[in-house]
Amino acid sequence: MTASAAVVFDRSALLVLGQGHRLTSEFVAKGAERHARHAYVPTLCLAAADAQRDGLAEHVGSLPAAEIVQLDYPAAVTIGSLLHDGVEWHHAHAVQVARPSAEWPDGLPVLTTTPEAYADVPLVRTIRIPDQTA
Repeated sequence: MTASAAVVFDRSALLVLGQGHRLTSEFVAKGAERHARHAYVPTLCLAAADAQRDGLAEHVGSLPAAEIVQLDYPAAVTIGSLLHDGVEWHHAHAVQVARPSAEWPDGLPVLTTTPEAYADVPLVRTIRIPDQTA
């Protein structure tokens, strides 16, 4: 049995995905081939990325491996609390999705270009997206 690999794409990860970043594109492309890979895309992160890069939401939404995470009532309550605690709104939904849950007891890592934005947020792990020009 193959173990599942899953990540949460935050706004910055979606922006570099939209720019054709090789590693993020490969993760999503291989996710379509292998059902054991999950690329979770929180809707607030998608909206924030689309505000910076018009048309990105339509592109990401058309990717078979992108699992768009809707904003429901329990998520809204958690996100409201995160906003109260000072988490930026465009990070809050990624935090909510990444934290431990019944489905993912260890939580999920947030794929990001700015891991320092999550440094003070409890129960969140990050994976830094390397600069492809380096």
